[in-house]
Amino acid sequence: MQKPQEFKFEFVALMASLMSIVALSIDALLPAIPEIGKTLNSFDPSKNQLLITMIFLGIGCGQLVLGPLSDSFGRKPIVYIGFFIFIIASIFCLTTESFTIMIFGRTLQGFGLASARTISISMVRDQFEGDYMAKIISIIVMFFLLVPVIAPTLGQFLFHMFNWEAIFYFNLLFGLLIILWFWLRQPETLAKSNRIKFSPNLYVNGTKKFFKNSDAVAYTFISGFITGSFMVYLSTSQQIFQEQYKLAEMFPYIFASLAISIGLATFLNSRLVERFGMFNIAYKACIAYAAISLLFVILFWGGKNPSIFILVPFFAMQFFAVGFLFGNLRALAMQPLGHIAGIGAAINGFLSTVLAVPIANFIGTYVNTSVLPLFIGFSFFGILSLVVFLILKRKRAFQNA
Repeated sequence: MQKPQEFKFEFVALMASLMSIVALSIDALLPAIPEIGKTLNSFDPSKNQLLITMIFLGIGCGQLVLGPLSDSFGRKPIVYIGFFIFIIASIFCLTTESFTIMIFGRTLQGFGLASARTISISMVRDQFEGDYMAKIISIIVMFFLLVPVIAPTLGQFLFHMFNWEAIFYFNLLFGLLIILWFWLRQPETLAKSNRIKFSPNLYVNGTKKFFKNSDAVAYTFISGFITGSFMVYLSTSQQIFQEQYKLAEMFPYIFASLAISIGLATFLNSRLVERFGMFNIAYKACIAYAAISLLFVILFWGGKNPSIFILVPFFAMQFFAVGFLFGNLRALAMQPLGHIAGIGAAINGFLSTVLAVPIANFIGTYVNTSVLPLFIGFSFFGILSLVVFLILKRKRAFQNA
């Protein structure tokens, strides 16, 4: 039976705010990465990238554990548990003098934040479906992407006014306010009658159901390819703009302008998706993602960095395509999984992240003196994603026939 498709502004804003805790914990730290490494006796920029990529690994693993539990015990209690883990992890990060413990703390932060990231999507799936669900996810992602616009500037301000530890304290305070709002205003979206009884087989049965749906698996792989190549940018952006281009003071503003490019695309997607369909938009965006990066590789194959006035427009076009992919890919993967939304979102997030983190760590080691390896990664995984899309498109044509 079709669910009533009613737009609820506070619900959308709250889900976006839950997800924004994740973005703030990642992006606000970017300007302070070299100083954190220096404080903890880590002077290798490639090694310091782990401060960003390992939080994603924690998110991936956390989703796999916390998402399925929300199918049995409800969405809200698991969000609270995740935030408690985030607090403990933040204490590790603030009190350690070891780079290894800091990386552990960042991974544990991601594990805790996985509840907010995954369960917000599950709560959307509890209440919406189809292209309208894709519209709601796009709006949530659009609000969520406002955070990267301001986060590096905020992080740089806190770092210069106080120290890098102030960034962690601010993240904790912001998270606490969102969780308080969530506790006071958000009803539970998973009725007790729809919960799956907890058993040791919960994960096994849910995983079997997920992998039986070939479409959900395919969209998850595409999401992993796109996320992994995009994650390289997140983990190396500070290194690219501050060290390769010597634009340390401009870094937060460049980062913000590129985040606006993604936000604009997600806004347009929310307006267009019901008209053109999430598959068609995502497919065309994937073509653009692969073509733009391939053009850069052809033009600058020699490895010499182009002018910043050329690089930024290329990034902006690349991320404009990303804005049409993220929300639609998640919605396409979740559409057939309404009966197991919690574990479905968890496995989708886990697999895409497990694919993404090694991709980001591998490509990131080559982004030392040139941005070319980054665009080679974009083009390779863009083409790979397009191949999967073509297989799916052929399958859809066959089913329609």
